[in-house]
Amino acid sequence: MTASTLPALRPLTLGRHQVWPPVVLAPMAGITNVGFRRLCREQGGGIYVCEMITTRALVERNPKTLRMIAFGEDEQPRSLQLYGTDPEITAAAVRIVVERDLADHIDLNFGCPVPKVTRRGGGAALPWRRRLFARLVKAAVDAASPAGVPVTVKMRKGIDDEHLTYVEAGLAAQEAGVAAVALHGRTAGQRYSGTADWDAIATLKQALDVPVLGNGDIWEADDALRMVAHTGVDGVVVGRGCLGRPWLFADLEAAFHGRPERRLPTLGEVAVTMRRHAELLVDQFVAGARNPARGERDGCTDFRKHVAWYLKGFPVGGELRRSLAMIESLAQLDDLLGKLDPAEPFPLTALGQPRGRTNSPGKVSLPDGWLASRDDDAVPEGAELDDSGG
Repeated sequence: MTASTLPALRPLTLGRHQVWPPVVLAPMAGITNVGFRRLCREQGGGIYVCEMITTRALVERNPKTLRMIAFGEDEQPRSLQLYGTDPEITAAAVRIVVERDLADHIDLNFGCPVPKVTRRGGGAALPWRRRLFARLVKAAVDAASPAGVPVTVKMRKGIDDEHLTYVEAGLAAQEAGVAAVALHGRTAGQRYSGTADWDAIATLKQALDVPVLGNGDIWEADDALRMVAHTGVDGVVVGRGCLGRPWLFADLEAAFHGRPERRLPTLGEVAVTMRRHAELLVDQFVAGARNPARGERDGCTDFRKHVAWYLKGFPVGGELRRSLAMIESLAQLDDLLGKLDPAEPFPLTALGQPRGRTNSPGKVSLPDGWLASRDDDAVPEGAELDDSGG
């Protein structure tokens, strides 16, 4: 499949911002920090969202949260995802973003399936309470619109197959004035298991006039083309597919420009990317540390989680893998990367395979009585989280 066989391709419009290719990096806790986003931006165009920020933590000026709201000097548009459950606190958080010029685009999180979030009525559970959902989205849009900052929402199909909300929530978000709606084609109960329901994404696209973005099971660039052809969406959201594979954004740019080339890096080329990733993380942590040595160690520690993703499918021994996942300095990383076979070809068996979380489906944790009334717009007690990042 090529771009020429797809529905009319055009830049994704978010307020005054034109995004091409129409690709969005999904916010991922502990992953989509400044260093990782820069690495991905070096590969290809799109919009790259920072880690999730909680509205309460922002309003309370939590130091950790304020440090997380960081962007590169050349990062445009600056994209920030907010998680909140209280319309008033959400509006206050958005006003802070606007008044302090912290971001150019705000996304609202209604897709998180994590039990600590849904059991309080937040994330993917909140759209079930349709009046509260509509109030919260409108509060955010009203607070952002005077400054011309577009607001989007990202959500799931619903709580489970018996409690679907995505079409009604999408229409409510459109009525509130959002610039776009992104749908992950899974329910909260599915978590990250099974396959994403692209038919549901197509249904939402047909129901809305604002741009719709599709999320779920984009492991390769050609998956994005297939999603667009199948659903007619205006753009795609990529999360787990880029873990250990930031060059996916180069493939996506080529795909949306109708070019056939796809990267299949050798292990030596992967090692170069790993080194660049670690270097960017070290730069990020050193910039925020009083002690450069501590900053380098923290940056290398942050990099460790990425090692297994980068090496997935490659014939690298367990001892070397473990050593790479325990580095404390760039010099140590250089020494270990030098032990890899640079000529080892990319493992084709890894193409199209899930990456990151692949947990099992399960019953969604919800507040007592949550499903009893869809029109209760009271803010869930204790739902406002005070820590950012997910």
